[in-house]
Amino acid sequence: MATRTKQMNRPTNGEKSLQVLTPLEKAPTGVQGLDEISGGGLPKGRTTIVCGGPGSGKTMLGLEFLVRGAVQFNEPGVVMAFEESPEEMARNVASLGFDLNALAESKKLFLDFVRVEPNEIEETGEYDLEGLFVRLQYAIDAVGAKRVLLDTLEALFSSFANLGILRSEIRRLFGWLKERGVTTVVTAEKGEGTLTRHGLEEYVSDCVILLDHRITEQISTRRMRIVKYRGTRHGADEYPFLIDERGLSVLPLTSLSLDHQVSTERISSGLSDLDEMLEGKGYYRGSTVLVSGTAGSGKTTLAAQFAEAACRRGERCLFIGFEESVSQVSRNVASLGIDLHQWVKKDLLFHRAWRPTQFGMEMHLLRIHQLIQSLKPQTVVVDPITNLITTSTQREVRSMLMRLIDSLKEMGITALFTALTKGGSNLEGTEENISSLIDSWILLRDVEQNGERNRCLHILKSRGMAHSNQLREFLMTGDGIKLLPVYIGAGQVLAGSSRLAQEARDQAEAVARKNEVERKRELLESKRRALQAKIESMQAELATEEQQMERMFEQERQQERRLELDREEMAASRKVDSKEDDRAESARGGQ
Repeated sequence: MATRTKQMNRPTNGEKSLQVLTPLEKAPTGVQGLDEISGGGLPKGRTTIVCGGPGSGKTMLGLEFLVRGAVQFNEPGVVMAFEESPEEMARNVASLGFDLNALAESKKLFLDFVRVEPNEIEETGEYDLEGLFVRLQYAIDAVGAKRVLLDTLEALFSSFANLGILRSEIRRLFGWLKERGVTTVVTAEKGEGTLTRHGLEEYVSDCVILLDHRITEQISTRRMRIVKYRGTRHGADEYPFLIDERGLSVLPLTSLSLDHQVSTERISSGLSDLDEMLEGKGYYRGSTVLVSGTAGSGKTTLAAQFAEAACRRGERCLFIGFEESVSQVSRNVASLGIDLHQWVKKDLLFHRAWRPTQFGMEMHLLRIHQLIQSLKPQTVVVDPITNLITTSTQREVRSMLMRLIDSLKEMGITALFTALTKGGSNLEGTEENISSLIDSWILLRDVEQNGERNRCLHILKSRGMAHSNQLREFLMTGDGIKLLPVYIGAGQVLAGSSRLAQEARDQAEAVARKNEVERKRELLESKRRALQAKIESMQAELATEEQQMERMFEQERQQERRLELDREEMAASRKVDSKEDDRAESARGGQ
């Protein structure tokens, strides 16, 4: 940033002087984009020359600088015109919404018209601008002006041929304005090979802005360039600008960079089946999505489904069409159950359509940027970007889309672009060559089989997520879009009637397999029953044998018990006999 130095203390006893650096003061213009490329506005209390050819917008820029200053920044201004009367100026800018007469009545502006006739001016060495200074001083004092517009310089000095006097008077005029501390805009006609007709003003002014209105292949484009700005850094590139019902808009292209923030929030694509292919969560908020495919593959329908999903979430969506009118798109997607008109009535969907041949690339970019600034959408749809190729080169389209994507990412807006691809084998490519700038790329393709064409969907890439790598059949129904699993057989994708035929064959084979399994189950059950009967028979035979054996064992045990009893009886009998024999023997001995 440029600086000025101010002496604070005088050096004493060998001490160094203390200097404080102060930045160059600037007066904000209020013109969208101009303050950004100029680093804050025009040099405050100094003179700025706005030069350009006829119809380039010099007076419009000067008047908007004064009106914005009076309305937005409470800085009254003075308009001193040398070619148009205040009434003519007021009518010219009324279409921009600027009411100069109302501002003049409220003491915000002072409108003055100085008629200068070249044949009435006699150029002498004593010619000066004292009369002009008196009128300017009166106007400045009348409203307490902080800003001044002089329109145009050529009308004031048109009869001067002596460059010495001319340069002296211009320098004197600029010096007088600087002494009053007013921020001044002076308009000037572009000269042949020079910025201004006299070629001198740019050397005595502090800032020079060049406006250009060029025609390329019957396409009109307005451009702005800050040629000179003393004491400060500024954008030196050419910037497209637009004049419409809201005034001037400048798109500061060089300010865009890769330092935007990213979000981890996920939003629906509008199709639950597609969300499932995207980890079941959809796209990242603030990301850029490309839907490419051949003609009739369903790109616009998928874009409409995405826009409707955004509106259902209560988000504002800007839908820009380069191919079909608003009513045509609404009618076509209504047959699929997508009602866009209801969201238009609720001020959630803003559908705009214009031909790509209407503007050049920069003007397309500027108009989209202006719509985004005024509508503040959360999602943007551009359908299709391919039509832009018809009005510009591939390099220009890629440059424009790159700047648009960077701008959308900077603002955290989720964007969906559609692109037409040519038939053939090279489907994974676009004429605009922007695939590397895209976060998620969805390819819609046609599969030709059995005399019919069927749509399929494939996610080529989706950064930051483990997306599905499967093909899905893309069906348009009265209830919206449906994604169905496709059949893959004999090295090719089966869809449509081929898929139905394959499903029928699979079902027949499944029935046959089921019947075969049932037959084998019944056979196995029969064998099981036979084996079970045989087992039961053997078990019964074994039980009979076990019973017979048990009876034999019981008989044997009874026989053993009888034998034991017999032995016991015999033993007892023997003991009785022995005692009797003893008594008999004793009796014989006593005798």
